[in-house]
Amino acid sequence: MTPTDVTLEGKLSLSRRASQIVQSEIRVMSIECEKVRGINLAQGVCDTELPLTVADGAKWAIDNRINSYTRFDGITELREAIAQKLRVYNGICVDPQTQITVSAGSTGAFYCACLALLNPGDEVVLFEPYYGYHVNTLLAVDAIPTYVTMKSPNWTFTPEDLERVITPKTRGVLVNTPANPSGKVFTWPELEWIADCATRYDLVVFTDEIYEYFLYDGRRHVSPGALPGMEDRTITISGFSKTFSITGWRVGYSACNPRWAAMIGYMNDLVYVCAPSPLQWGVAQGLGKLSSDFYHDLALEYVAKRDLLSRALERAGLSPCSPQGAYYILAEASRLPGTTSKEKAMYLLEKTGVATVPGEAFYHGSEGNSFLRFCYAKPDVDLQEACRRLERLS
Repeated sequence: MTPTDVTLEGKLSLSRRASQIVQSEIRVMSIECEKVRGINLAQGVCDTELPLTVADGAKWAIDNRINSYTRFDGITELREAIAQKLRVYNGICVDPQTQITVSAGSTGAFYCACLALLNPGDEVVLFEPYYGYHVNTLLAVDAIPTYVTMKSPNWTFTPEDLERVITPKTRGVLVNTPANPSGKVFTWPELEWIADCATRYDLVVFTDEIYEYFLYDGRRHVSPGALPGMEDRTITISGFSKTFSITGWRVGYSACNPRWAAMIGYMNDLVYVCAPSPLQWGVAQGLGKLSSDFYHDLALEYVAKRDLLSRALERAGLSPCSPQGAYYILAEASRLPGTTSKEKAMYLLEKTGVATVPGEAFYHGSEGNSFLRFCYAKPDVDLQEACRRLERLS
């Protein structure tokens, strides 16, 4: 190889940042599922029906030729509807003109928040099992994830577990509640531990509350930003992909103090320009017109799906950790062949045609090798067929 070849190879290589990023195992298993035309319980695509009022709102916007850019932080009607929802449901009071940024889903909102607040080398604490996109987003901005490993089956941790991972480089903590993939719903005392730690060490708290309406067995959602003293150090992030079954629409938001919100908005403008214009109108209609009965019935519908899948997993000998919220089940799958969870997931797909996600996708160490994640955000007919197939393992 000549010196010229070496130079060209160096200049044409991927960035150091890119070398840390891997494709989501959720996506990988979805592709494997397509190959065998199986039932996809891997990806949380949420292919259930969307509310009619949401669809009608988007159709109205398209019919009225509302196809241009919106304000970088979203249409006024949606920001005002989000502010109202945050006040009533989350106990968080924000100014819709200066504190809310509508973005390309909650993942887009998190990415823009990371771009605005994190420097290379900053550490952010995650609770594992974690959602892989959170880790890869941090890596994409050259931040460093650190981990508090929660204990199954109830996904518990102690204040000491959190304190132990704080270093002089720690800049923030990410709280995903209800959590993907564990279904953990963080309690008020646990959030007080996090708030106390954030206050003492002057940390930012990022949240991901995308599953905030998927709550079971009498549990209530608590937003970290609603805790006393946390309003100015919390970036509350959520969206509508799951609640309205519109995962492909990509409409989410962040809410925080005005100084942070301004820069998050500028980053959103740089990366996404704006969320899809007519789809913002659809979401605004949903927030404005759907009653509390919709959200109550949603939780009832999904607890039935949870229980159906849990029973099938138990019969199959795959011990489920019953989720408190969200719409995933982590199941203990030691009885399946394979030394890694990926091998177990591929065995299950080959034998039953049901795709799941290897537990190792949610841990930075080897703790996930005995787990598989199952998603039950599916039409009942598909979920019932998946359960029949899984029960054949018994």
